[in-house]
Amino acid sequence: MDIISFVKRVPATTTRVAVKDSIRLDTEGVEYELNPYDEFAVEEALKQRDAAGEGTVTAVSFGPGEAQKELRKVLAMGADQAVLLENADAPDCDAEAVATVLADAVRERSYRLLLFGKQSVDRDQHGVGPAVATRLGIPCITEVVKLELDGDTVVAEREVEGAREVVRAPLPCAVTCQKGLNEPRFPSLKGIMAAKKKPLETIATELPAAKVEVLEMALPAPRDPGEMLGEGAAAVPTLIDRLRNKEKVL
Repeated sequence: MDIISFVKRVPATTTRVAVKDSIRLDTEGVEYELNPYDEFAVEEALKQRDAAGEGTVTAVSFGPGEAQKELRKVLAMGADQAVLLENADAPDCDAEAVATVLADAVRERSYRLLLFGKQSVDRDQHGVGPAVATRLGIPCITEVVKLELDGDTVVAEREVEGAREVVRAPLPCAVTCQKGLNEPRFPSLKGIMAAKKKPLETIATELPAAKVEVLEMALPAPRDPGEMLGEGAAAVPTLIDRLRNKEKVL
């Protein structure tokens, strides 16, 4: 079972965001980490490989040279090999450009399953996984919370409003992974040491033409300070009057 898991280097979720030049984030002093949703994809790849008893897990990332750190973490978790599609401008690419790069990179590789995080926490677009599958001409199941392989068939569960949906698709198949699918493991000391000897291939990559242009980026306007209308039951008439006549929500 050859599985490719796609991962991305993103700003840490605790980062205080600042805007530079009105069209991009200011990266000065920003800490980076492995995209949290991608950890579910990596863990699922390792579980499915181990359950099959054979095969390889390859981690693929499109990003700057510094993304080797995140790929080494994936290798420490248990992946067999990693590939960095290196380009310093990768973080500013739109989903269409990223999908083109990833699809071209794996088109000739051996795989039965492609695993993605549901979305990256920096862009929140959830477009790369389905776009890669479309370019490769394979089915894609999104936001999966349970995954089983039955011969040459994928059986996946997705959470929909008020229920769960069961989807079947033939292999090869792409899957985007949602929180709840598994519990990602922490790299062990043994895994960290082993990761230093595992192959990490770096490939210089050209950027395709972008289809989306960022015209302006700005932080949300600051919230108005809260206002105390009173205390206890005596404040209820004032609150209702405010909601009805000023806020117009009643």
